[in-house]
Amino acid sequence: MKIVVDAMGSDDHPGPDVAGAVQAARESGDTVILVGDKAKIEAELATQNTATLSLEIVHADDAITMEDKPSQVVKNKPNSSMHTGLSLVKNGDADAFVSAGNTGAILAVAMLRQSGLGRIPGIKRPALGVIFPTKHRPMLIDNGANADCRPEYLLQFGLMGSLYVERVLKIETPRVALLSNGEEEGKGNELIKETIPLLAASGLNYIGNIEPKEFMNGAADVGVTDGFTGNLIMKTAESVAGYMSNLIRDEMMANPISIVGGLLTRSAFRRVRSHLDPDEVGGAPLLGVNGVVIVAHGRSNAYAIKQAIGQARRVVENQVVEAITSGIASDQ
Repeated sequence: MKIVVDAMGSDDHPGPDVAGAVQAARESGDTVILVGDKAKIEAELATQNTATLSLEIVHADDAITMEDKPSQVVKNKPNSSMHTGLSLVKNGDADAFVSAGNTGAILAVAMLRQSGLGRIPGIKRPALGVIFPTKHRPMLIDNGANADCRPEYLLQFGLMGSLYVERVLKIETPRVALLSNGEEEGKGNELIKETIPLLAASGLNYIGNIEPKEFMNGAADVGVTDGFTGNLIMKTAESVAGYMSNLIRDEMMANPISIVGGLLTRSAFRRVRSHLDPDEVGGAPLLGVNGVVIVAHGRSNAYAIKQAIGQARRVVENQVVEAITSGIASDQ
């Protein structure tokens, strides 16, 4: 398998991007193609032990920053690492693309028909489906690709999320739910109310509306929402988890007795942290584009990049794009 990594993607590029690629290549034995400034990539690789690894470098003259507007990068930076990396996938020279760069820009470039991947026929809007960092690992879709949505978009989000969970997480007939402010069908805004009958008639294992607290406790395998709400839920959950982790650590260091107690329970807290750590997930698949794209967080470290590459590998192995293509075709 060949997986492209945007070496200029993360906030601290190319350090974490290159180090994560090296870790992934060592773990899987696959070829990882690093796209970006060749000199900077080579400088980072010089600090790594890469003698037996299958690593390639493809130079790109430009890089898209977090400050760049997605509507402008399509024309203004055609030689960016994003454009170059996605074109490798489009042309069949690689199997997947991973980037910790500007999410809006990734979506904009991936949607291009010429140099990008375009949409799967029949898909109205691609969506980010993030695996929620809780014990049950449900998928939240959409997670920021579409701030404003229509009921038919949410219907397709549910289908794509269900196929991903079924294929990659190996959950048969995944439970699909709409995230709302109450379980009753009368609850929710107009978007929720108009989406309910579409999901109910979809043939998916639709279980109705659930509140975010039930979603986090494992009441559904796929939680469907618009991208604005989904992104707020995800960022709020991450900040609360980080706050609680820091608070527990501070309280454990408050006095000698709590320090001893902390030492005795260190392994348990380490396991809890692994459940809540978004780095374990690595990145979110951009579902609905005609190829495998994984979007990692801008502040990703090397381990998160490695995990994102691993997720790209699983999406390719389990033919998620092909499953969505077939599922959408049969739904028309």
